[in-house]
Amino acid sequence: MDKKQLHHLWTKIRPIKVWYLAVIFAVFAVVAVFALRQNNLTMAQLRQDVYAADEQNGDVEGALQRLRGFVHSHMNTNLSAGADAVYPPIQLKYTYQRLQDAEKARVQQGNSDVYTQAQAYCEQQNADFSGRNRVPCIEQYVSQHGGVKEKSIPDALYKFDFVSPAWSPDLAGFSLAGAVILLVLLVLRVIAGSALKRLTK
Repeated sequence: MDKKQLHHLWTKIRPIKVWYLAVIFAVFAVVAVFALRQNNLTMAQLRQDVYAADEQNGDVEGALQRLRGFVHSHMNTNLSAGADAVYPPIQLKYTYQRLQDAEKARVQQGNSDVYTQAQAYCEQQNADFSGRNRVPCIEQYVSQHGGVKEKSIPDALYKFDFVSPAWSPDLAGFSLAGAVILLVLLVLRVIAGSALKRLTK
């Protein structure tokens, strides 16, 4: 390229002021920071709604769906709360405890029913008032008719983690992308401007 062409190129680039790009970049960067922060605050509120629904035996499934939908579609919504946090970050301990308590109650009721049936059966079979034969009869009845066994409830079904995307098509994502593009343009404008100014002298 000769000096005339370089000078022509410089006249095309010169109207694009560095401070214009710097101001627009700053606006996009500030919007991106606030939008990313808002995404995180909304996620924290939705996570708190899940914890509250779990503790109060509310609509846990609905709260989980709202949290899942938001985290999957918004950046900066990582559920983990630090290096020492529990994993998976969402653990429905109250729901799980209620299910365990219900299972224990079911087993206790079932075993109580079998024992009551055994007593009634053995009283009919043994007219012996001393009750000497009644205890072995009850034990035999319970072992033959089987007591109710407690079923294991897998706790993994009540633990959740949702993955946040690296970029999302929302205000945070678009403003962040705009800030990155403007930063690249700003750097290129500074480099091209100083190089062309030097070459046209």
